[in-house]
Amino acid sequence: MLIFVVLVAGTYFYQGTSPYCQEVLALEGNIGKGRDIFQINCAVCHGATAEGNIGPSLRNIAKRKSKTALINQVVSGDTPPMPKFKPNSQEMADLLSYLEQID
Repeated sequence: MLIFVVLVAGTYFYQGTSPYCQEVLALEGNIGKGRDIFQINCAVCHGATAEGNIGPSLRNIAKRKSKTALINQVVSGDTPPMPKFKPNSQEMADLLSYLEQID
């Protein structure tokens, strides 16, 4: 049983610390550039001020999801109708910085 728990925990930890996530988390994001990325790629569904539209509101999203969870949410495509979107690491760091300050 203990081995199973360790394997599951190890798998979860590994997924959360993919090389892409590690690279994004090591970068400093630019809120202004993140806002631009949001407006181009996300605002149609999440609203111009992240209030929600077709997609859910992203207000206070940083209080509900960790940085790693936010990165994984954006790039995974696991929650249709949200498309899979994989910006380069700096763009993701910028978007993350913007998302973290929305309240």
